[in-house]
Amino acid sequence: MPSATSRARGGQGRMLYVQVIAAVVVGALIGYCWPKYGIALQPLADGFIRLIRLVLGPVIFVTVATGLARAGNLREAGRIGLKALIYFEVLSTLALAIGLVVANVVRPGAGMNIDPRTLDVSAVAAYTTNALPATMAGLVQTLARNPILQIIFCAMVAGGVLSFFRAKAGPCLNFLEAAAKGLFFVVGLIMRAAPLAALGGVAFTVGHFGLGSLAALGRLLLALYITSALFVFVGLGLVMRLCGIRLWSLLRYLKAEIFITFATVSTEAVLPQTMQKLEDLGCAKEVVGLVLPAGYTFNPDGTAIYLTMATIFIAQATNTPLSLGDQVFMLGVLMLTSKGSAGVAGAGFVALAATLSSVGKIPVGGLVLLLGVDRFLNEARAVTNLIGNSVATIAVATWEKSFDRERARQVLDEFRQP
Repeated sequence: MPSATSRARGGQGRMLYVQVIAAVVVGALIGYCWPKYGIALQPLADGFIRLIRLVLGPVIFVTVATGLARAGNLREAGRIGLKALIYFEVLSTLALAIGLVVANVVRPGAGMNIDPRTLDVSAVAAYTTNALPATMAGLVQTLARNPILQIIFCAMVAGGVLSFFRAKAGPCLNFLEAAAKGLFFVVGLIMRAAPLAALGGVAFTVGHFGLGSLAALGRLLLALYITSALFVFVGLGLVMRLCGIRLWSLLRYLKAEIFITFATVSTEAVLPQTMQKLEDLGCAKEVVGLVLPAGYTFNPDGTAIYLTMATIFIAQATNTPLSLGDQVFMLGVLMLTSKGSAGVAGAGFVALAATLSSVGKIPVGGLVLLLGVDRFLNEARAVTNLIGNSVATIAVATWEKSFDRERARQVLDEFRQP
């Protein structure tokens, strides 16, 4: 049966969800009616994300270390990690392929007839000069600098050592578990500021970019949002059905986190809270600790859809012909750059710059066409990334036989009740 703590979190989640929705509406009105004030509210969102990042590393460390120490060893962690990587590669490649097919069918950039020589590339110079190298060496170098992966590795070693010396490691393990409770209490306090962060993020987006930019590239925006929705409800819905859980129930359970991600355009902002919710749902702690944070690097489903659609959009808008061979090569490049962008500010846009630089045929200056709507595009890819990694955690837990399906159904049923 769900614990009193999980039921309490359900009530808090419903309250937070309502507050975030109200904040999103107010933020949009402020940004539209008083753009200058809307832009000035951006520090609310940035400050919230910085606060979450302060506790992000310790939360991941104690979750992975205590999970492995209590339940297994490094061999078990390696098995979980291998299954997660297989799942990540299949789903992210599927997302890339879906984005490529939709972009070729819908052709969102057709008819724009942009001459690349007329584009002012100075606005995207920082992205093109710092673009991630789309090579295996560049990918390894980027991943080696990724702080989340470093924390996971250290936590796996610590968890393995504690498991090996389990008879003598009791006090240390008890300390880590007490620290975990304290950290999640701090996360709960920070999450109370989520509505302010949502208000600031939406007010800045509408105030800075305006709604006019939506009309200018409406076909691309609409295509991306529809494609992301199809991927979530069809692709991820099928995965959840195989796990014995309804996708819609999971989305309702994570609705507060989804709206916070949408408003702040950051999946990091809800990582600790999502980890706790997936544990409450019945996923084993060691699976949650390994799969969910690693998914932020290796399973960017929303970013994958964005990358293929944006690349084809720029080619169509600038009348750049792409053969089938060119597109297959581009797909291979994207399989690297979509992963190598992890941990970089503006990751999707940076990865797109790396892709265009590597493919060669598509003018990199075409990035200018996306500057006005990239924030709106980022909302769709961030939410899809969050949902995709939550589903991935449940899928790997099911594969590992570490998912309590009956508990999950009880928690989801209770969460649905008013």
